[in-house]
Amino acid sequence: MGICAPDATPHTPERLAQFVDLGRHGHMAWMAERMGWRGSAAALWPEARSVIMLAEVYTPETNPLAVLAQRDLAAVSAYAQGRDYHDLVKKRLKRLGRWLVEQTGAEIKVFVDTAPVMEKPLAQAAGLGWQGKHTNLLSRDMGNWFFLGAIFTTLDLPKDTAEQSHCGNCTACLDICPTGAFPAPYQLDARRCISYLTIEHKGPVDPELRVLMGNRIYGCDDCLAICPWNKFAVQASEIGYTPRVGAPPLAELAALDDAAFRARFSGSPIKRIGRDRFIRNVLYAIGNSGNPDLRAAVSPHLADPDEAVADAAQWALSRLS
Repeated sequence: MGICAPDATPHTPERLAQFVDLGRHGHMAWMAERMGWRGSAAALWPEARSVIMLAEVYTPETNPLAVLAQRDLAAVSAYAQGRDYHDLVKKRLKRLGRWLVEQTGAEIKVFVDTAPVMEKPLAQAAGLGWQGKHTNLLSRDMGNWFFLGAIFTTLDLPKDTAEQSHCGNCTACLDICPTGAFPAPYQLDARRCISYLTIEHKGPVDPELRVLMGNRIYGCDDCLAICPWNKFAVQASEIGYTPRVGAPPLAELAALDDAAFRARFSGSPIKRIGRDRFIRNVLYAIGNSGNPDLRAAVSPHLADPDEAVADAAQWALSRLS
């Protein structure tokens, strides 16, 4: 954990505005909404005097890059392998928050990735780590496999020293990106990021990018997994982050209807993208598999009522043929 002042990230509004002005947020309209609050924690809740930033590790048990060579299997981001982190982290934040209120009588608000809060700059200001060249948060003690949560409070607590970048000359995260989603170090264009394309992007994906997505059907861990600072990553202690999704066969996933999709991914962050977007991603992966035996799994989707799914099926068949 670390503590910073609500106004400890003065450059955030300018950088957020530049990101949105360049259109790098893609379909994520919520990035542009409430920019005044998102850019400044002090504006979000003026009564707050301290921001307590907390990190919880979810370090994967195996190398997430290994499954990329098994083209008949689905690659799912490590953070989505277990239970939905929103639920787990928020319960912990509320438990800690209740204790804080009982001890001090102060007011609090808790946030975990569901409000206009820029967690990563705040975490760097609180000394938890630094935003690396891949824009994710890195730590000398935890690598980069961890979730962030925030407790805003009216307590005026002692503040920690902000962390500085320790990336040096390393460009491993930039070099490994399959789609070239980093226009420059410390900058991300979400429109080319596979995590964005598989989770947030609505409708068909540009064919140029589909080819580069490989068998990644939900998220992408390449820039995280390659980071040398992960040699200091610690083992996850929360049992809820234990992998339960794995790397299932693409043909098996392609057969899921809406009910089966919801049942299979109940309690998982994967469920929130819905069956249509999920099947679209699976069909792109099948098209990239190079395995003509998977054509039978694709054909039923040619007449799918969702246009993006039907388009993905047609594209996959053309690739396998």
